[in-house]
Amino acid sequence: MLWFLTTLSLLAFAANSLLCRLALATDQIDLFSFTALRLLSGMLILIPASRLVQEVSPSKPWNNAWGSGATLFVYALTSSLGYVTLGAGTGTLALAGAIQISMFGWALIRKEPISRAKWIGSAVSLGGLIVLVSPGLSAPDPAGAAFMILSGVAWGIYSIRGRGATAPVLMTARNFTCTVPLILLVLLVRFQPLEISPRGAWIAICSGALTSGLGYVIWYHALRKLSTTTAAIVQLLIPVIAAFGGILFLNEVLNGRLIVSSALILGGVWMGLKKKPQSGPPPAATAIADAHNLPGTSPRPLDQKISRLQAPHWPHKSMF
Repeated sequence: MLWFLTTLSLLAFAANSLLCRLALATDQIDLFSFTALRLLSGMLILIPASRLVQEVSPSKPWNNAWGSGATLFVYALTSSLGYVTLGAGTGTLALAGAIQISMFGWALIRKEPISRAKWIGSAVSLGGLIVLVSPGLSAPDPAGAAFMILSGVAWGIYSIRGRGATAPVLMTARNFTCTVPLILLVLLVRFQPLEISPRGAWIAICSGALTSGLGYVIWYHALRKLSTTTAAIVQLLIPVIAAFGGILFLNEVLNGRLIVSSALILGGVWMGLKKKPQSGPPPAATAIADAHNLPGTSPRPLDQKISRLQAPHWPHKSMF
């Protein structure tokens, strides 16, 4: 069930990436309107959903919601700003790298055990990501790079804060609700007319209600049983899923570079998630050896008592 939820959330994130590209790259909507509609539509679908789903309400939900809502808003706005000012390749690499650094860094601060395989797997996957986006790499615009790095750090914090979610639907609904004051503040400060086409509005609503709102709920469900570093590593699959989604839905072309990079990323993720084999004899062999008192094992106390009872007892005086 855990990996099913994780896979669903990764598919939602990849679909969200495609929707963002489809809306912003084709000038269907300006980035501020896209971010506002995305967050508002997520709130509007999650509030009634939280009333229909029975969950254990946290004792102080709003205390956590304001912090998570702020990081969610920063992620949504800065990712849109980064995609507009950076190329898709450079932006994807900066975002993925910032997520890895922030989540692995938090694991180190918390002194969570990080195996060598996870370090190697993450490095291999990042190398595959570089291969994937290499044709689009260029000297990044400093402001755009800063926006995308900030977006990755914000998403890393949002994911870390969601690991202890006891009521994922309710907490995600309140996270989205807490973004509303920040949305209004940005729209008031902007002082520019909004540019929204009907198609752009529908894309933003689908992004907010489905791939963001419901996708984040599923992600919060999965995070409860994922370690920080595992959650970081699996997110490296999102660019691969999005690339193949572009082939299926945006008429993009499959090429050898995508195949090689996908193999590297998948291999790195597999290395990072592979469990270390247990050392020592298997439990069954230990149990059998203990039961039969094989050489090299010490008899159990019960076996010692039985052996004393079964030993022949000779009287001190001879019977003959």
